[in-house]
Amino acid sequence: MTQSPTEGTDGRRRGRLTVYLGAAPGVGKTYAMLDEAHRRLARGTDVVVGLVETHGRAGTAAEVEGLEVVPRRMLEHRGVTLGELDVAAVVTRAPQVVLVDELAHTNVPGAGHPKRWQDVHDLLDAGIDVITTVNVQHLESLNDDVAAITGVRQRETVPDQVVRDADQIQLVDLPPQALRRRLAHGNVYRAEQIDASLSSYFRVGNLTALRELALLWLADRVDAALATYRQDHRIEQPWPARERIVVAVTGGEEAVTLIRRAARIAQRGAGSELLAVHVLATDGLPSAPPAAIAEQRRLVESLGGTFHTVVGEDVASAVVDFARGENATLIVVGVSTRSRWREVFIDSTGTQIARVAGAIDVHLVTHERARAGRVRGRRPSALSPVRRTVGWVLAVAGPVLLVALLAPLRGRLLLSTDLMAFLALAVAVALVGGLWPAVVSAVLGFVLLNWFFIEPRGRLTIDQPENALALVVFVLVAAGVASVVDLAARRTGEAFRARAEASALAAVSRSVLAGDDTADALVARLRETFTLEAVALLEERDGRWSTLASAGTDPPEAPAGAGTVLTVDEHRVLALAGRALPASDRRVLDAFASQVGILLEHERLRAQAEQARVLEQADATRTALLAAVSHDLRTPLATIRASVDGLTNVDLELDEADRATLVETLGDATARLERLIDNLLDLSRLQTGSVRPVLRPTSLDEIVPLAVDGYAPGAVTLDVRESLPLVLTDPGLLERVVANLVQNAVRHSPAGEPVTVTAAALSDRIVLRVVDAGPGVPDDLKDHLFEPFQRLGDTSGTGLGLGLAVASGLASAVGAEVVAEDTPGGGLTMLVTVPRAGRTP
Repeated sequence: MTQSPTEGTDGRRRGRLTVYLGAAPGVGKTYAMLDEAHRRLARGTDVVVGLVETHGRAGTAAEVEGLEVVPRRMLEHRGVTLGELDVAAVVTRAPQVVLVDELAHTNVPGAGHPKRWQDVHDLLDAGIDVITTVNVQHLESLNDDVAAITGVRQRETVPDQVVRDADQIQLVDLPPQALRRRLAHGNVYRAEQIDASLSSYFRVGNLTALRELALLWLADRVDAALATYRQDHRIEQPWPARERIVVAVTGGEEAVTLIRRAARIAQRGAGSELLAVHVLATDGLPSAPPAAIAEQRRLVESLGGTFHTVVGEDVASAVVDFARGENATLIVVGVSTRSRWREVFIDSTGTQIARVAGAIDVHLVTHERARAGRVRGRRPSALSPVRRTVGWVLAVAGPVLLVALLAPLRGRLLLSTDLMAFLALAVAVALVGGLWPAVVSAVLGFVLLNWFFIEPRGRLTIDQPENALALVVFVLVAAGVASVVDLAARRTGEAFRARAEASALAAVSRSVLAGDDTADALVARLRETFTLEAVALLEERDGRWSTLASAGTDPPEAPAGAGTVLTVDEHRVLALAGRALPASDRRVLDAFASQVGILLEHERLRAQAEQARVLEQADATRTALLAAVSHDLRTPLATIRASVDGLTNVDLELDEADRATLVETLGDATARLERLIDNLLDLSRLQTGSVRPVLRPTSLDEIVPLAVDGYAPGAVTLDVRESLPLVLTDPGLLERVVANLVQNAVRHSPAGEPVTVTAAALSDRIVLRVVDAGPGVPDDLKDHLFEPFQRLGDTSGTGLGLGLAVASGLASAVGAEVVAEDTPGGGLTMLVTVPRAGRTP
């Protein structure tokens, strides 16, 4: 359900919001808000102060006197008691108007809403009018601009739409010099802050820029309000409140001149806007080369304007309708490129625009192509050579054959019947051979009808005027029908071509955006689409050309050796070798070049993203390694040091039992330190790619027993049969994999619960299982099991969290795979899948 802007969430009248907007602190927003409150109070309005920040300013504090103040809601945060707006108290008090200072303020945790502007919305929903203040630097959209100007990024911001939706916005303005004087007199900040503020944030340049931002932002809001008012009151006549220059571009060479001239006109007035519009015909067929349109779009945007494309049946009407919709004040259009004799019969687009523009001014710009006439080449036929040949044969032989058929029936058929027969022949010729064969057929039919069927026969004279009129109408109708049929055939061919082009480009675009295509695949598709001999994507660096991708036989190695060259970007081109391509294919070729550019950019971004991921992973590894070294490695070192000190201290009298305990502790700590260092070295080798496995057929009963050796009796149960097939692996690396998995399982198994190691043969692999009855791992954490330095709740402090990461990495190196599964009844099962000997790993 859509809520009315004047209606609250419960259907009541929604309060009105008034915002006092300032360019910088100290311009007098709060003072102006309080002054407005006193004026309303004098008129009998129920006004209260919800929250006003005086910042120790005596003048502001004096203005609060005489107004009812709603007590603040006191909240404690980090040992400090702070006061916030008490929304509930204000709603209970239910005044007509409430003052709420500093709209962008961030509330203390526990206040209800994170932001004060959300509190204001609650008050508005309760039907209470709110007057508030905000500085332009706190508007979300201007945050980056303000930071660039002042060097200070504002942490407290308010969404622009909150302020834009206000019923009234009052700009509180003060010239920079006046604000600096106010600051110097101590009316803004305390004395100890004045010098620093004047030399940093409150510099004249900063204040001038902030003032301009406030004025421009407010002007945009006023402009939007004006557009809404005109729409609500159905005012179609342009109101020249701001200069908006619309330039009509066709994609031709003259459009560059028009755009630059329109930009110069727009620059004469502050706040003027430049809008370029290109009209597409309603048949959807391209009317200008896409590359030219794209270049003109870039030119418009570089000049600070916007480019728009609209569809219209009539160019002049479409341009004027667009201008009216944008409340434009001037339309810039070029002098027609048509020759003068053509304009005698058809008005130029500029003339048509001026005729229907109404109150919008039209500026006609001359250019080099003006009155030059369009350079027209020979229009290619949409028909095949065979059809054109058959058409000409029918155009010449058809009327003769038709005379031979109708001659025996002379006197029994009416002239109208003869005319319809020849007209049908002309249409048939148009369908087969096109316009000109049909015209020739109609003219030849005119002569033959006159000679053989109209009195006096055998002469090219006509006795009866109605027969002469019938022949003339016949020729005109035949030519008209032939023209329509020929045009329909051409349009059909163009539509099929456009659809094929669109389909090809859509397929390329989808594959590029999805990341499915490579440069080689795209180049190969270009060669296949246009049946070329070869295509090469070339890159120029330091004056030398290198091939990035190629397809076909003998691809060009430099642009000079290609028949057609397409520019992809500043350093790359597409070089095409083979048949000469018609100009009509150029727009599709340009689109292919654009897609190649997009593909290369995507590949560059993906490479950067991968590099960033690797660097991020390496950084995380370094951070975790430092943390591990600082803790886990120090623990066994401290134990070793204490044991050695105890054994070598001459002041201590140790018996044999104490000495044996210290020696055992020293051995355990040394073994633990050795395991940690081995894991760190293995992880380093895996990350640098220096692991070089030597794969050979091996029996598991030669590997697994060595991996589980050294555990107390009953800690590990081994079930690996000697009859199992051989596996293809590196015995030493696979032993490390199993050892790490078993060590991890033993550490997490409850006392008295042995770890079970089993193996089973499948068709192409051997599956080794390491089963424990420990606490297990939740499903959502299984994906993180094999990441370095992940302990997943293990607080034993006996490892770095590298064992499983090293095991997974070493397993991948030898062509095996490690997967974690739940143990039935509780615990974790590690499955190691190893390829059988004789199989592809």
